[in-house]
Amino acid sequence: MNLNLRMKGLSLKVGPLGENDRLLTILSEESGISRLAIPGARKPKSRLGATSPFNLLDLHIVGKKDLKKVTQIKIIKSYGNLGKNIETLSAAQAISELILIMVGNEDPQKDLLKLVLMHLNRLNELHKTEFNSLEALAISVQSSIHLLALGGYCLPLQNCCHSGSKLIPPIGEWGWRCSFIPEEGFAIGTMPNASAELNPSELALLQRLLLEKVPFHSNGKLLGPKQVWLKLLKIVETWIETHLQRRITSLQMMREVIISNDLNT
Repeated sequence: MNLNLRMKGLSLKVGPLGENDRLLTILSEESGISRLAIPGARKPKSRLGATSPFNLLDLHIVGKKDLKKVTQIKIIKSYGNLGKNIETLSAAQAISELILIMVGNEDPQKDLLKLVLMHLNRLNELHKTEFNSLEALAISVQSSIHLLALGGYCLPLQNCCHSGSKLIPPIGEWGWRCSFIPEEGFAIGTMPNASAELNPSELALLQRLLLEKVPFHSNGKLLGPKQVWLKLLKIVETWIETHLQRRITSLQMMREVIISNDLNT
């Protein structure tokens, strides 16, 4: 059956296809991940040649189900600020990498696009005031946690994976520890096979990341110091590598950039 439809979605990846065309990978509510040919997009002065990653697009699509072609492109919103710093670009690319791992082709995703756009808006807005790399790190960690939860790989932060007891961090009891065991989850106490340990404040911060908002103090300052956010990032990276069997290279880049910034200041 020949297609003739319009689709709104976020461009995740744009690459060459043949001699003159481009291949667009897009995330939409109705089709999940779609890969579309853009005929002639690599030719000089092509009206379809300006497509790039992290643009919200309105597309006109024709062709057959297994060979879809884009004939018209309208940019609804461009997230152009993401490329101004390696931290925001890495965070955005990590979102794209994780989506491409978890989401199938032509698999409808009702809430995913809305979630992704929320986090890209936050990253894009960081450049409207004095840039704070720590906030980019926090958004990167939280967006990964949200995507994992929506994709069925949620960090099990509610119950001890050994006893089943509620994971309620006793704030102020600084001798209390919670162990992160990549294959199982989080266990109360110090465990020999743990890859990380969290104190009560660190666990409470990690649990807050399941909520919609980025956690800030009432004075507008981000909760948690940089070293804690780097620890939470490593937990997210390890969980992904263990349960999705893939490494998100952009998260690794984020960590290396943040650490390098510290060394250079």
